[in-house]
Amino acid sequence: MYTKESYNLEFKEEVSKTFLKTVSAYANYNDGAIIFGLDDDANVVGVKESPKEEALRIENMINDSLSPVPYFEMIIKEVEGKTIIILEVKKGKDTPYYYKGKAYKRGDTATIEVDRFELRRLALEGINMHYEDRKSSSQDLRFTILEARLKKEAGIERINLDILKTLNLYHKDGYYNTAGELLADENDIDFSGIDIVKFGKDINKILYRKTISNVSLLTQFDSAVDIFEQYYIFEEIDGYNRIKKELIPREAFRESLANAIVHRVWDTNAYIQIAMYEDKIEINSPGGLPAGISKDEYLYGNISVLRNPIIAGVFNRLNIIEKFGTGIARINKEYTHSISKPDFEVSENRIRIMLPVTEIDLIDLSEDENMVYELLKEEVELSRKEIDLKAGFNKSKTLRILNGLVDKNIISKTGSGAKLTYKLK
Repeated sequence: MYTKESYNLEFKEEVSKTFLKTVSAYANYNDGAIIFGLDDDANVVGVKESPKEEALRIENMINDSLSPVPYFEMIIKEVEGKTIIILEVKKGKDTPYYYKGKAYKRGDTATIEVDRFELRRLALEGINMHYEDRKSSSQDLRFTILEARLKKEAGIERINLDILKTLNLYHKDGYYNTAGELLADENDIDFSGIDIVKFGKDINKILYRKTISNVSLLTQFDSAVDIFEQYYIFEEIDGYNRIKKELIPREAFRESLANAIVHRVWDTNAYIQIAMYEDKIEINSPGGLPAGISKDEYLYGNISVLRNPIIAGVFNRLNIIEKFGTGIARINKEYTHSISKPDFEVSENRIRIMLPVTEIDLIDLSEDENMVYELLKEEVELSRKEIDLKAGFNKSKTLRILNGLVDKNIISKTGSGAKLTYKLK
């Protein structure tokens, strides 16, 4: 029935106070369940005491220990002749939810205390306000760059206060918010910028470096795209024609860059970092995933929990991003016909997107690697033993080739042990 713990599922053999931290985490960020009567390996051990008394004890512990008290339900269920209790906790609107004066969040399958930055974000969410909606430190703002983009993309001739209110950059209470300052021609927000480095043959040789800061997010976006085009787009003469070629898909870079700007956190002292290499680009965005979304949902779910909905809304109106929640799919689509694929790394404090070059001759696959690649093109996925048989390799050679293809981000592994298989990315 249940296989393993996850971001929103936890097992407890018995009722102890440790589960209250997880209740805080679920109430602060996302719906989740705690099942009493299962061990860590999902084996049913059952609750030891009277199920009704245990359920009442759980209820009293939550009511006495959580502030405010979140919404929850309990289900008593028979499984394999034993009784389990399923505690379902709903994400609340009155964040933060404290246990013993501390707020918690889930980190994969663990429950950890939030830091002071995250606590501030929870407090803002609790009053239905995002960081970008806070009052701007400067109220003397100009919007000539935004006006030019609105004229081009939306046919708006002149920007005025009504338009700024429509874009949610000017608050109903009569002030510019932080999103307005970030989209103004200039801003005084520390680290609201992009740090770009272009490396040569190795990281010891820096060909170019620029930090774009204290200017409109639109200027930052356009400037970064211009620098990208200098190094990764070129013209090739074919007879009488000039053909424009892209070492890295321009649309994949634009989507990755927009994703970094729209989803980054602003209350941390870090720039968006773009590292340009001969064979790839890495884009690092400050802040991990927005609250309430898992890594799998971010990568494969085509859903979007917006950290900065005002900025995202403006980027959408300006056709910089098309549809919320489709960015990763659009990046992957640009690499449909490429052996090398993008890579996405998500941690607590950052999101990294790696865009490799798509030139096939730069991949430098060996004859044996090409053979395994072609086998995997024909099949959905194969085990190492199946590849041994089809390619005629021994175990050690197959593993060496597979590990090399994994390192080059061409194939991925699924499962473990005897159920381990390989497939193209």
